[in-house]
Amino acid sequence: MSGLPLVIEGGGASIHDRIQLDRPDIRKALTEHGAVLFRGFDVGGVEGLDQAVRELSGAPLTYSERSTPRSRISGNVYTSTDYPPQEEIFAHNENSYQAVWPLTLYFYCIEPPLTQGATPLSSTRAVYESIDRDIRAEFERRKWMIVRNYSDELGLPWSEAFNTEDRDEVNAYCARNGIETEWLDETRLRTRAVREPSHDHPVTGARVWFNHATFFHVSTLPEEIRLGLLEMCGEENLPNNTYYGDGEPIPDEVVEHLRSCYRAASTRFDYQRDDLLVVDNMLSTHAREPFTGPRRIAVAMAEPSNA
Repeated sequence: MSGLPLVIEGGGASIHDRIQLDRPDIRKALTEHGAVLFRGFDVGGVEGLDQAVRELSGAPLTYSERSTPRSRISGNVYTSTDYPPQEEIFAHNENSYQAVWPLTLYFYCIEPPLTQGATPLSSTRAVYESIDRDIRAEFERRKWMIVRNYSDELGLPWSEAFNTEDRDEVNAYCARNGIETEWLDETRLRTRAVREPSHDHPVTGARVWFNHATFFHVSTLPEEIRLGLLEMCGEENLPNNTYYGDGEPIPDEVVEHLRSCYRAASTRFDYQRDDLLVVDNMLSTHAREPFTGPRRIAVAMAEPSNA
């Protein structure tokens, strides 16, 4: 495992020509480093991003079972998470709470921010090794549970998260994917799913820390938001929260230890216009710094995997 990300300079050349010429080497570099940054290439805008995804990974995926607000730009190319610019988004692996997740992520810089706004990366191999062995063993024995509440008032509506207005379709999807559903009323749905905290990477075989247990835990929220949500709706009705797989609470100090492991492994770079960052979603987490300015990042996902 070397630098994260590996930077490949283009000097104005076409990204599509480079992929066609060096695709096997690029794929090898992606699994060695965990992320590859193409800089100085002619990508060709959002349409070019879609083409690059198809050339390197195959057809981009629909963003289903979503947990954050995004806007569709074109086809299966989306905006990055539509959160206020002053908020940090903590390190996570995309859709690791699902039974099947995208193995490869694409971040294309249409417009860089004025300050900060990086997509920090952390090696999940390094995170796994840095976690206290007893804490890691406890998670691997008990697994972890995600509890989500969907409503029109708080968080995401279930129709937006599951891309359907049909409750039967939601029930069928959840049954196929190991998710327990509890319909509280016509607009409110609560789900629970128990997942593994770590996996072996399907290509390298490396053991990686791959979950949302830290990201969705209520203690990871900024204090003002955390206290406001708890006062407004109580723990049971939080949009997202995590537990051990048996439903017992994860102690705050354990989650704080996990947060420190992610932060210790974090690296960053400043975006430039037309940067294309390709991330192995199981080998690298991604995050978002607060920022000023227009920051516009297009995102695509590809290669469904269950490891």
